[in-house]
Amino acid sequence: MVMRSDSDWDLSVDNRNGQRALVVEVKRKTNVSTEWAAALRRNILAHGTFPKAPYFLMVFPDKFYLWSDVDTGRDQIEHNYTEPTYIIDASPILQPYFERAGVTADEISGSSLELIVTSWLGEIIHADQLPETIDASQQWLIESGLYNALVGGKFEHEAAA
Repeated sequence: MVMRSDSDWDLSVDNRNGQRALVVEVKRKTNVSTEWAAALRRNILAHGTFPKAPYFLMVFPDKFYLWSDVDTGRDQIEHNYTEPTYIIDASPILQPYFERAGVTADEISGSSLELIVTSWLGEIIHADQLPETIDASQQWLIESGLYNALVGGKFEHEAAA
């Protein structure tokens, strides 16, 4: 997929200053517990090559898990189980995209979900609305600082193979 970075991440977004602000892992599994998501994050970070970023978002069709301002040092990851900073109901965010695509959360393919997340993040990156007008279901974007970190940024693209 064109948005995959040179690491093991599905998506990566740089802020307006060109510094990595967000890494995203997209999985099509549903009904994932907080503990399972946190354990997956710990395993990914402990065993993979990973970029340092203040925000880590794990996306599932029904839930988002966001870790903000995390220290991704290897010692921290290998020895500490870290709960997400935010647990978000993905339905209000993703449902309009599912409807346009004619699929349900259970039917979505991994690559299609990744494209939807790319579209959603792209809307934030290129936002012309003030944060005060953001839908209540996405208030966590403002509270966490992620909205400000992404506006005016850009996706990190993989070099053409």
